[in-house]
Amino acid sequence: MAQRASRSKLVGSTIIVASAFLSGTAYAELGYAEKEELKFGFIKLTDMAPLAIAYEKGYFEDEGLYVTLEAQANWKVLLDRVIDGQLDGAHMLAGQPLGATIGYGTKAHIVTALSMDLNGNAITVSNSVWDEMKKNIAHSANGKPIHPISASALKPVIDSYKSQGKPFNMGMVFPVSTHNYELRYWLAAGGIHPGYYAPAKGDTSGYINAEVLLSVTPPPQMPSTMEAGTISGYSVGEPWNQQAVFKGIGVPVITDYEIWKNNPEKVFGVSSDWAEQNPNTHIRVVKAMIRAAKWLDENNNANRPEAVKILSRSQYVGADYDVIANSMTGTFEYEKGDKRDIPDFNVFFRHHATYPYYSDAIWYLTQMRRWGQIAEPKSDEWFMKIAKEVYRPDIYAQAARALIEDGIMTASEFPDFDREDGFKPPQSDFIDGVMYDGKYPNDYLKRFNIGLKGDDQL
Repeated sequence: MAQRASRSKLVGSTIIVASAFLSGTAYAELGYAEKEELKFGFIKLTDMAPLAIAYEKGYFEDEGLYVTLEAQANWKVLLDRVIDGQLDGAHMLAGQPLGATIGYGTKAHIVTALSMDLNGNAITVSNSVWDEMKKNIAHSANGKPIHPISASALKPVIDSYKSQGKPFNMGMVFPVSTHNYELRYWLAAGGIHPGYYAPAKGDTSGYINAEVLLSVTPPPQMPSTMEAGTISGYSVGEPWNQQAVFKGIGVPVITDYEIWKNNPEKVFGVSSDWAEQNPNTHIRVVKAMIRAAKWLDENNNANRPEAVKILSRSQYVGADYDVIANSMTGTFEYEKGDKRDIPDFNVFFRHHATYPYYSDAIWYLTQMRRWGQIAEPKSDEWFMKIAKEVYRPDIYAQAARALIEDGIMTASEFPDFDREDGFKPPQSDFIDGVMYDGKYPNDYLKRFNIGLKGDDQL
């Protein structure tokens, strides 16, 4: 589908936007888009919603943009098509722009000026694994498991597999995905080693010292791959955890909200060259997607049922309405019938969810270092340098100020750009209680018993 905008529909096409933010004092006039016809890619997950809503509600059209949205086969294809210019931008894993920029996998400078959401993932295990895990989990008076569930409950199951000479296999969506790092974080917090990467030695399997073998599986294929017995569990975004519940083939044991409360998830990524060549277009895209994110969250998620109807269409996520609604409307179902309220399972705008914080970028880089994808020690200054090369809050601020100038949004809905330094306050809402301060990444890494730190090299 596509939409054509007339010039008469442009909002605030010649406003003056201040960008005196983190990069010195500068002013730019937001003019017409340099490129009006755009193609954006996405993976069939509910957190692609800001793209779908910006399209369906005419927010791209309001910015003079003629947009086509196209589902991609997997995350690698999506990234490659952004790099080679077949796509103008895409719904990306937060680790993808960072991984590409530092040269882990395909080397390319990718930037993001918008975080698309917080939370939205979970870890699911097969029914047979869950039956064994339950023996190691405390239950409440009503007989339901007490959450959050530690990976320590999984350890005896893994030990049993090992005694039988069988590997314990789990799926995640991509080596630099949030899902990979969340799964590894959860396993390590429960005393289970998820394995190291050693790219300098040509080993990108992630299996070194691993007690659990984590492999890549595209999100929509997760349930069928587990049902076939190839993997015994997986970490993925919605609706593919809830799909396992509906199909009766598995049980989500923990959400990423319980692993790290309000963790950043997807971003909107473009190549650095594209951003430099199309600055007005980029700002206008971010404007439209901020509006979509607000629509998704406003009035206590009142628009979510309509959003679910849109996402259930085959050109977007293509899962049944009830499956998507199970998590998208503020609840989450673990075992069949064990549905619990998690209002912030999907967050698109609250808590400044759209703002690209440097501290979020640095957390992903710490996990790349922790698990060996960054093979050598790096200084705190290096972490900050990469974060600034990839995350572009300056562009976000221009888009936000344009929305304020247009009268569409208010300053109170955004961070205080004159004071914001790009770092969230130190966070301790992790399942293991370890404090994270993005300004001191190496000190953070030293707090973990499992993982590379300091001068460690494989």
